[in-house]
Amino acid sequence: MKPNTHQRRVYIIGHRNPDTDSVVSAAAYAALKQAQGQADYHAARAGKPTPQTEYIFNRFKVPLPEFLADLVPKVAYHYKPNIRTIGEGTSLWEAMEVLEKNEIRALPVVDGEGRYHSLLHYSSFAQKILKMINPQQKTVIQTSIDLLSSVLHTQALVVRNEKEVRKSPIVIAAAEFDTFKEHLGAHIPANTIVITGNRKDIQEHAIESGVRALIITNGNMISKELRSRAEERDVSVLISPYDTASTALLIIYSMPVTCMSNAAVKPVSRNDTTRKVAPLLANSPGKSLPVVDDSGAVIGVISESDLYGDPNIELIMVDHNEQSQAIEGVEHYRILEIIDHHRLGNPPSREPITFINKPVGATSTIITTLYQEQRIPIRPEIASILLCGILADTLVLQSATTTQIDRSAAEYLSNITNLDIETLGKDLLNAASNISGRTEEDLIGQDMKEYAEGEYSFTVSQIEVEDPHEILGRKKAFIENLEARRQRGGHLFSALLVTDITELSSLLLVAGDSGFEQSMGLPKMEDSVYVLRDVVSRKKQLMPILSEITERFRDER
Repeated sequence: MKPNTHQRRVYIIGHRNPDTDSVVSAAAYAALKQAQGQADYHAARAGKPTPQTEYIFNRFKVPLPEFLADLVPKVAYHYKPNIRTIGEGTSLWEAMEVLEKNEIRALPVVDGEGRYHSLLHYSSFAQKILKMINPQQKTVIQTSIDLLSSVLHTQALVVRNEKEVRKSPIVIAAAEFDTFKEHLGAHIPANTIVITGNRKDIQEHAIESGVRALIITNGNMISKELRSRAEERDVSVLISPYDTASTALLIIYSMPVTCMSNAAVKPVSRNDTTRKVAPLLANSPGKSLPVVDDSGAVIGVISESDLYGDPNIELIMVDHNEQSQAIEGVEHYRILEIIDHHRLGNPPSREPITFINKPVGATSTIITTLYQEQRIPIRPEIASILLCGILADTLVLQSATTTQIDRSAAEYLSNITNLDIETLGKDLLNAASNISGRTEEDLIGQDMKEYAEGEYSFTVSQIEVEDPHEILGRKKAFIENLEARRQRGGHLFSALLVTDITELSSLLLVAGDSGFEQSMGLPKMEDSVYVLRDVVSRKKQLMPILSEITERFRDER
């Protein structure tokens, strides 16, 4: 089953806790897709941008990708948009015509601002109609003169208070005159609607009694004298083209739709999860419910069957391929492409997909080469952020992950933008290394990735600083935060790689299982702090070390 193409949206998104390369790659690749005429491709991010990322997007005036907190299945990804609604003052007759014409069984009723009021559904309508036509009860309807005239297609001779909606007993003058007088006398005439044919005695008595409305059937007219008297007595006079039986039946349909709609049916929000909505749909009339936005305005309808169809969004993953690093809920959606430069740990796919994985220093490098291969000119602002993405992920082309492809791409982008690589690189490192006033939670979480080695999982965060002494001065707080994350996620260990961008070496802070720490075998500066000389790349240098240590620990156990 294919997604709803009318509202189809393809999100190009990086990993959780995205770094600069992740956010830049999403934004630049979305720009490439849109330049190829694919307007339904949109950049997204799965977390808060780092200060370095914010600096880059602000400096080059590029909007940050849309923030998605998660991709847990929601109503927004399944509902039918652009459905018919009907105003609360509309006649029941018009509402039923809409239901039949559009072949739907439920119709949201809205107020003048488009906000949800109630739901008209065949089942609730049928139940209420049966109660109204009960021969054991007197028929009372709520309507206005305008609605009566519209539904009955009357010729209005005299109209009074035509907009006022109120309850009125219905008296059909089909019996003897004296019986009619008795029936009319049982009601308050000013509230009563009388239906009659060409009987002058009935017409005259109804007008003299000051009824709310006199409806004359079969197209019969009244005398000019009676018309003048009706005007004096403020009696509305309507000429119905239908016979008495048809007029009496149709008059019920002149009621406002709100008289038959069900206000007890509550709408759902586009942000509600499908898990929450599923039981509500199962118990709703016709297995469908209105969908509203934050203001309460109706934006669509969702049915039980919609939940079984494919969602209307699809994904392209950039700068990651492991499900543990992807946005929460990714497993529920079709992945169209993966573009990455990390180790393989990609999730299985139901269908063949485009998978580009190259051993380069940055995903931004791959995106740049895609522009070149497809002969798409790069807008200056996009070229600027792509250059920043490459420089940020390669420590200004000094990381061990840097390749000649990265250097060539950076030079190409530098020529387009007229930006000096060394000067821009210093600006980016300064933006990344300023940690003053930032909490341990923020610094550890800004670029944290989760990994799995067999039955063990662990997290590794990375920050870049000009001087690691400030981190060491706050070591206790950092270790406590790492330990809390480890326990919360059930991990073997949680680590923070502190990279000295001046010396191009790193310290590794580790909070882990006591047995694991004893088996690490890395050069130790002090408790829970290890020295990693000449190590600056988490992907190429640190991860192979940690993978080997984890495997050895597993084997020893």
